Amino acid sequence: MRIAVLTGGGDAPGLNAAIRAVVRRALADNHEVVGVRNGWLGLLEGETVSLTRDSVSGTLPRGGTVLGTSRTNPFKVEDGPARMLQTLEQLGIHALIAIGGDDTLSVALKLHKMGVRVVGIPKTMDNDVPGTDYTIGFDTAVNVVMEACDRLHTTAEAHHRVMIIEVMGRDAGWVAGVGGLAGGADVILVPEVPFTLEEVCEVIRQRHARGRTFSIVVVAEGAKPSDFGVQITQDARVDEFGHVRLGGVGALLAREIEARTGHETRVTVLGHLQRGGSPTVFDRVLATRLGVAAVEAIEAGHFGVMVALRGTKIVTVSLEEALAGTSPLDLELYRLSRLFF
Repeated sequence: MRIAVLTGGGDAPGLNAAIRAVVRRALADNHEVVGVRNGWLGLLEGETVSLTRDSVSGTLPRGGTVLGTSRTNPFKVEDGPARMLQTLEQLGIHALIAIGGDDTLSVALKLHKMGVRVVGIPKTMDNDVPGTDYTIGFDTAVNVVMEACDRLHTTAEAHHRVMIIEVMGRDAGWVAGVGGLAGGADVILVPEVPFTLEEVCEVIRQRHARGRTFSIVVVAEGAKPSDFGVQITQDARVDEFGHVRLGGVGALLAREIEARTGHETRVTVLGHLQRGGSPTVFDRVLATRLGVAAVEAIEAGHFGVMVALRGTKIVTVSLEEALAGTSPLDLELYRLSRLFF
């Protein structure tokens, strides 16, 4: 068979490990692999590259994606679906593997309904794809958050400051919740749990009353202060999938905390640091297992599915299930973290 593979949406550590696994597993059964450059944009424009054992050699520890990515929504491009189908036909593609989050997988599902044989691999550092316990890139991201907490603890303690760390997480608080718990954050704010600015300030006041002269606050970019009732955005523009660019809740918190408590407050926005760098052991192994499983799903004739991790097993779930809303933070983890506030 001739199998195409692409990576779409935001980059995340582990994408290259997944591509490598797809190629190695496919070549083991004498299949041919075609890499589509820059996500769905490459399928629109016919930008592809042949993937061989040599071309993926040494890519396991590399962050980013050797195929490139984009946030292109081909269903918002004139004749986009027809152009993609034409590209697939011209290349003689028997099956397509799409590696991405909910936006990328939503396009994959539409293509499947148009007759394309598609298998999805879940990738997003937000870990918010239903149907799987973990997505590629999440573990690396929370390790970055944990390390940031560790590093900021020392400077916060030295200067008796409140340190705010703003992390990614539009609608789900997995990165803030797990990263903050591992990093010993004193306050964790996530989209799933409403909060007021005064509640945050009161936690900090109580810490100082107990003799703790510094605090670490981890806040997801999508966390919504009840005082405002909306997510804080950088601007009103939206991408091709309708998402606004979030950011600024950390700066808002810093101003309010300093004004209301009198304690010096600083903010660090981790931003794309959470996406960059070499993947962790967990992400390398997860990506490898999912890449292999995607090829095996194709060989078994299973299409319109996503390979997923449940417990310790790799399984397949329908793309419909994978796109059934957003997988929120497990609130048991959040309640656990509250013990340490």
